Amino acid sequence: MIITVTPNPSVDRTVFVDALPRGAVIRSRRTRSEPSGKGVNVALALRAHDHEVINVLPVGGPVGTQIEAMLRDADVLSMAVPIAGDIRSNISLVEPDGTVTKVNEAGPQLTEAEVAALTGAALEKADGASWLAGCGSLPAGVPADFYASLVTEGRRRGVRVAVDSSGPALRAALPAGPDLVKPNAHELAEVVDRPLQTLGDVVDAAQVLRQRGARAVLASLGADGAILVDDNGTLHGRAPVAQVVSAVGAGDALLAGFLAAGGCGAQALRSALAWAAAAVQHEGTLFSAADPGVTVTIDDTVDRDYRLVEQVAHP
Repeated sequence: MIITVTPNPSVDRTVFVDALPRGAVIRSRRTRSEPSGKGVNVALALRAHDHEVINVLPVGGPVGTQIEAMLRDADVLSMAVPIAGDIRSNISLVEPDGTVTKVNEAGPQLTEAEVAALTGAALEKADGASWLAGCGSLPAGVPADFYASLVTEGRRRGVRVAVDSSGPALRAALPAGPDLVKPNAHELAEVVDRPLQTLGDVVDAAQVLRQRGARAVLASLGADGAILVDDNGTLHGRAPVAQVVSAVGAGDALLAGFLAAGGCGAQALRSALAWAAAAVQHEGTLFSAADPGVTVTIDDTVDRDYRLVEQVAHP
């Protein structure tokens, strides 16, 4: 059993348009709505591959009712923590050339009691779980050390804890010693406060996170695959696909596949990349299981001079 925690869930509505002129009335070609938030996306990927998962999340307002129904329809078992505020609804406007304009709401403001209830629910469900994964941004009212507290309390219960977040929340979690952190290239560059242009830069940045407390770092690099850095060394893996339909949720699928395969080593990285490859070949985050025909390569010799397809400038 894997437990995911999503402090700032959402319902994401995607609107497909022919063009996006400012100040005009635009008619959509089609729309779709789906449950979202990083932990929700991880849970959806796990259920797509028939793994047991419980997603813990705050729920309030009409959008909260909607996301609960969506998760039931997706066969995701959830632990909903009632809150007074409304959870967020995000909008993505997609043009024919693939350009996406995304508008994310900030989300609700949680009270101290609601934060305590969310933490308590996560730790209650974590007893006996193989992994507890805290994922995503923190809404107003949730302290930056929220994930750090999950790491401390989860590990005290004998549960391995993964953190997939960014900025202050990720920085605060590192000294608590998470078993795994999963930044993307931009989040990694932000934490170490320097540009990432090569695989060597990524490996060095991952080692900085390990020096600050993370036991292992799984960095998602888009078209450049992923890097895993842990006590056993460094692995670089790739899973090229013929056509990328949408990168939405690919990093979350990567984390889900990694945890589902045990959360360490080459086989877990192989699973992670296969799941991510499945995700990018579908719209949104509701997708079928990984295609066994996807070719995944794992290399324990990293070409440090290899230049990233998308080089990340100084934040």
